[in-house]
Amino acid sequence: MAARAVQTHLTPEEYIALERKAIPDAHTVRSEYVKGEIIAMSGASREHNLVSNNISGELRSLLKGSGCETYASDMRVSSPLTSSYFYPDVVVVCEEPRFEDDVFDILLNPTILVEVLSPSTEAYDHGEKFSHYRHLASLQEYILVSQDKVLVERYRRPKKHETAPVTAQDWIFTAFQALEDILLLTSIQCELPLQEIYERVTFPD
Repeated sequence: MAARAVQTHLTPEEYIALERKAIPDAHTVRSEYVKGEIIAMSGASREHNLVSNNISGELRSLLKGSGCETYASDMRVSSPLTSSYFYPDVVVVCEEPRFEDDVFDILLNPTILVEVLSPSTEAYDHGEKFSHYRHLASLQEYILVSQDKVLVERYRRPKKHETAPVTAQDWIFTAFQALEDILLLTSIQCELPLQEIYERVTFPD
């Protein structure tokens, strides 16, 4: 979850130095970085945490022994072409992980990125953040999950031979809106039932 803050513009090096200095302090608010602008990460709700943990836990189990790695919340992802850094809620990487430097806390080649939406970040995650993620050549699927209703949106990078209707600069869009639905993650050949994604989550009337 992110909220824009008025900040003096920083260089990428200054941002990384500040973030790494803040890591030992559990009370320090993490920040994303978009073209020099700091975007503070706000606290997550119970529902947000449940959904994120359900997804990361299920994927970790499904991918056991596959060679893929799953990270939850704290793995920073870089978009080098746009000089930006983000903290996705869940990250999957199935190639040999590549990192920006030898600290190994900035991933360059995610296969799947998952963001759990909130009212304050929904437009940002659908729009500006996705525009940065699309620059990542390794990224195959971008998953957006609502926390206050049953809705999972999947954007999948099409293979060259596919001609299905596409959106968001030629990414194929599919929405899942029932607990009986199953999210198929084609890039890793995994099925994730929405009942598992929303386990123990209650929705407003």
